[in-house]
Amino acid sequence: MDHPGDTIYALSTGSLPSGVAVIRLSGAESIHVIERLCGTVPEPRVAALRKVKGLDGAVIDEGLALVFKGPASFTGEDCAELQVHGGRAVVQAVLEAIGSLPGLRQATAGEFTRRAFENGKLDLVEVEGLGELIHAETELQRRFARYLADGHLSAVYQRWMDRLSQGRALIEAELDFYDEDDIPGKVSDVVWGDLAALHAEMIGSLSDRTAEIVRDGYKVAIAGPPNAGKSTLLNALAKRDIAIVTDIAGTTRDVLSVDIDLDGMKVQIFDTAGLRETDDAVEKIGIARARDVIAKADLLLYLSAEAVVEAELPTDGTSRENILVVRTKAEKNFGSAMGHDLEISALENFGLDSLVKHISDRAAASVANGHFTTPLLSRHRNKIENAILALSVALADTDKSLELRAEDLRVAAQCLGEITGHVSADALLGMVFSQFCVGK
Repeated sequence: MDHPGDTIYALSTGSLPSGVAVIRLSGAESIHVIERLCGTVPEPRVAALRKVKGLDGAVIDEGLALVFKGPASFTGEDCAELQVHGGRAVVQAVLEAIGSLPGLRQATAGEFTRRAFENGKLDLVEVEGLGELIHAETELQRRFARYLADGHLSAVYQRWMDRLSQGRALIEAELDFYDEDDIPGKVSDVVWGDLAALHAEMIGSLSDRTAEIVRDGYKVAIAGPPNAGKSTLLNALAKRDIAIVTDIAGTTRDVLSVDIDLDGMKVQIFDTAGLRETDDAVEKIGIARARDVIAKADLLLYLSAEAVVEAELPTDGTSRENILVVRTKAEKNFGSAMGHDLEISALENFGLDSLVKHISDRAAASVANGHFTTPLLSRHRNKIENAILALSVALADTDKSLELRAEDLRVAAQCLGEITGHVSADALLGMVFSQFCVGK
């Protein structure tokens, strides 16, 4: 059975074999383990070369040993690391030697980070930032994850909670000490104006999609009539064969997608079924899915080898400014079609660089006016929406007693506290830390 006071250990680096393997320990016995396997313990926070021996005294390997005295460690407890060669047999022998010592057990997924949270080294937003950092695929995703992990977004949420707390304190003061001279007038004159401004700020944070685009990707839908070259363009942008390309109309029946990195930003490209009237039941489903993707896209590439008029463009919730009309198969007759914004030929590799630059510029512009104070994770957004709802009730229902309006403010503050983990449930913590790998 797992106990919070156990000393835990795990391989913290990637799959074996590897050049170096890092074995991490946390708990009261961590430093004793280094002494038991290496003979002597190095100075705290100083890497030292040591022979790592099994319990029978035989040398397993030679590597670096480090110790970190709590609370000045990642978890806030005594911690240690062994950096050995990353061979499977070496790592297995070291792990078996550690596991044979009393009071030691293997860590569960995310347990090191959970101990850091429980010991006040990280709040829940910073924890999630570490998780995002591990999974970051682009430079912009890395920067956003670093913003979370460094506590900047936590500070924003804390400022919101402080403003709510101040408002609640003034309300309580008026309720309890209304006749005292040092209570600053009526609460409505002092509190509700600032809370209304806070309410507007919180709503504004949800309307900014910067974080969503950075994390999930800038969505580009390729649409148009059958045989317009949509699948050919997808393969060209992906630089590999993803979609089947034929001269048969209606080949694409489902939505295909690929993620690409454009100048440090994740871009999702979707290839959709050709838009046309059809009696084919399966093709109808594909077209319905295509229209759903079009409606959710940040940019629509409408492809056609012929002249295009505005009336032909999809009206699935996409504004004209977010539609780029692309004339394809330009090698057949350059400049003959009308109503297009760009002209390309995938076969001749003509115009593709211009198209990619246009997509990249649009993607960059979509986050250029945003800021890093927007909620990055859906969990944050849900909690902020709940806080906004409670605050809205407190602001709108002026006929309610101050006691009841103060309760609405308490609910709003609790929702915000659940973001950082200042107010949390075990189920929530389990969900967050289960996303981490063992050894983190």
